[in-house]
Amino acid sequence: MQASHTGLTDKARSDGSCRPLAVFWDMDGTLIDSEPYWHQAEVDLAHEHGGDWNADMGWQVSGRPLPKVAKLMRDRGLNVSEDQIPGLLIDGVIAMEARHMPWIDGVRDILASLVEAGIPSILVTTSPRRMARAVVAKAPEGAFADYVCGDDGLAQKPDPAPYLHAASLLGINKPAQMASCLAFEDTLTGINSAVASGATTVAYTGTNPVDTSSGPQFASINSYVGVTLDDLSAMIARRLVPSGSPAAQTC
Repeated sequence: MQASHTGLTDKARSDGSCRPLAVFWDMDGTLIDSEPYWHQAEVDLAHEHGGDWNADMGWQVSGRPLPKVAKLMRDRGLNVSEDQIPGLLIDGVIAMEARHMPWIDGVRDILASLVEAGIPSILVTTSPRRMARAVVAKAPEGAFADYVCGDDGLAQKPDPAPYLHAASLLGINKPAQMASCLAFEDTLTGINSAVASGATTVAYTGTNPVDTSSGPQFASINSYVGVTLDDLSAMIARRLVPSGSPAAQTC
């Protein structure tokens, strides 16, 4: 799924200039409530192979690339080679997701409304492609135009590269266009990545117990339930158009 999707945004802009050009979604903790799965896999691995690790430590590294998590687990005594740890964690999470894909309440409705409006979504995750593919396969039909993953060879979050690459897949290459793209993230690592790309970044706070209120995001929400396309468009309008200006009335 690496083909360019230039032109997918035409329908989205034809009936409302403040509608998002695109919506970018982090995966774990933002689309699916899978962070507990990751932390359980980490704890299970530590119990099996030694090491000092618990769920609270897992929350502190949420959003970081798996090789960095592996190094930290090794530093805390895990008796598994550093290059094996990511694969073992992935296997554990995939097994749990196969039993139950933990979609966050309301997110599938938003994805479906974006499909209907012709607004493309792209998954932007530090998780590997095989995990992203499994989530996309269970999403509403046509929900994702493409996905950017942690094993794609890009600089990883908090670098803006994953979001800039996601935009380029849709033919969005001008810095000024990024403000018309929404990005949903749940960790400070991801929030910093999305903000650095120029996207209008929204922190989802409904799953992550780590306080992100001091982050650089444009807005924060704690639930997707009842969120409409008009709500998403209003976020773009608030960023792009000064309140009360004549242009604001056209959005």
